[in-house]
Amino acid sequence: MKQLIALIALSGAALLSFAQTAAPAAAPAADKAPTAQQSKMATCNKDAGEKKGDERKAFMKECLSAKPDGKTAQQNKMKTCNEDAGKKALKGDERKKFMSECLKG
Repeated sequence: MKQLIALIALSGAALLSFAQTAAPAAAPAADKAPTAQQSKMATCNKDAGEKKGDERKAFMKECLSAKPDGKTAQQNKMKTCNEDAGKKALKGDERKKFMSECLKG
């Protein structure tokens, strides 16, 4: 009988020890970086802006199903800013200043 009680106590201690070491490992999982799909969802949601109802659904469907064009966000931003500067016919220092501001924000 004493051996059974000792075995139960040891089992309980082992389980308690295991539970304490396993719990901290689960906590960092919540701090993981978002997946590509989660990032895409956040970007599309931001781009949808004030759209409502069917218009928003259609936009989100198209945005989420769009295949990446192989360019990074910075490259896409550079292209857009460059086109805008061209439309405004900016040159020299004015163009540099415009491009700097455009790429920042």
